[in-house]
Amino acid sequence: MEQQNPSKKEGLMKAFYNETYYERNNHYIKEFSLTLLWSVTVSMFPFGGFIGSLLVGPLVNKFGRKGTLLFNNIFSIVPAILMGCSEVARSFEMIIVSRLLVGICAGLSSNVVPMYLGELAPKNLRGALGVVPQVFITVGILVAQIFGLRSLLANKEGWPVLLGLTGIPAALQLLFLPFFPESPRYLLIQKKDEAAARNALKRLRGWDDVDAEMEEIRQEDEAERAAGFVSVLKLFSMRSLRWQVISIIVLMGGQQLSGVNAIYYYADQIYLSAGVNDHDVQYVTAGTGAVNVLMTVCAVFVVELLGRRVLLLLGFSVCFTACCVLTAALALQDTISWMPYVSITCVIAYVIGHALGPSPIPALLITEIFLQSSRPSAFMVGGSVHWLSNFTVGLIFPFIQAGLGPYSFVIFAVICLLTTVYIFLVVPETKAKTFVEINQIFTKMNKVSEVHPEKEELKDFPLSASGQ
Repeated sequence: MEQQNPSKKEGLMKAFYNETYYERNNHYIKEFSLTLLWSVTVSMFPFGGFIGSLLVGPLVNKFGRKGTLLFNNIFSIVPAILMGCSEVARSFEMIIVSRLLVGICAGLSSNVVPMYLGELAPKNLRGALGVVPQVFITVGILVAQIFGLRSLLANKEGWPVLLGLTGIPAALQLLFLPFFPESPRYLLIQKKDEAAARNALKRLRGWDDVDAEMEEIRQEDEAERAAGFVSVLKLFSMRSLRWQVISIIVLMGGQQLSGVNAIYYYADQIYLSAGVNDHDVQYVTAGTGAVNVLMTVCAVFVVELLGRRVLLLLGFSVCFTACCVLTAALALQDTISWMPYVSITCVIAYVIGHALGPSPIPALLITEIFLQSSRPSAFMVGGSVHWLSNFTVGLIFPFIQAGLGPYSFVIFAVICLLTTVYIFLVVPETKAKTFVEINQIFTKMNKVSEVHPEKEELKDFPLSASGQ
């Protein structure tokens, strides 16, 4: 998720586009063309994320979870080099292509990392480990905000270095990830390599007695054998997966359409109206990023205590309340002197709410509510909804903001409310349950025949349970 204030960097980049164009053509880009070019640059990232999401299924089934993550570093290191060299080469086209490639990298990693960690984790730590990727996303945003301070790299000399820094985490992953084991579930269920799966589990757990977990993975394998590999098209046609698919579409759509990027877009204006001077706004924005990190770290520790459902309900409810109060505060800020401070409180409350539930939990739930054969396709669907929603908000929010002004947050409040109601009515708690137990909860919701994974007579498996 791209949650950073673009104003200063945007100005530097547009100036570079203009200078480069002038050097080639002896005249500057027209204002409309420059805005369009910048819009294309910005939208390349979520569009790349969408492409990356479509690649998830084929790549994780061919290369495995770990193999896909190693391969994915190409889409981070190459664009980092291109962006770092863009000023020397006097080419803004390199930046646009790089944004697309970085987007593909983000689309793949945002889906494969939760899948990989969810399959590695023991069930009592699956929630905490599933939230960890979001912690590092928020840390990445905060680091970008710090390096993006005008006194550091958000200046005429430093911006190519700022863009090139994205390759450092990929280089570190290339160094360290080869020493980590592949997903035991992938090795046993898809590669049929029991010895490798057992060894991977022993390395992960630190002890030799992994028979109970091996048996659980075998049960998952047997429960699914009737269905075979589930493609995206099959995912939508299977009655036994109906509520799981609807749930991930609602949660991933709700996560991005709840106004999180709009809040960050508006934050600087809100801080300025509260009397923060122009130079200090960047530090307040970094402070908001620090709150985001802190609350996501809190989510790691409470997700196994409170459960996924409670965090989602709490998070979306806080976001709904913050959007409602913020609308009133923005509408009244010119008439009541203390209203800008209410606006700042709403921004911070929204960031806290989103960091607790809507940001980290949906990707974790995709891992938990789908079994091995349908999980890659489910991540393709969830990832596609995530990035298309991100792309849509980026494209239409400036127009909504121009047309509705402060009342644009009413739309986001409605989306938060509808998502909260859906979670309350439909989404079950998955805390401390095996993947097979979670699947049985949805089997009842989908009104298909009960799956008995402990039985061997799967040749007599009811057709309805496999969705055929």
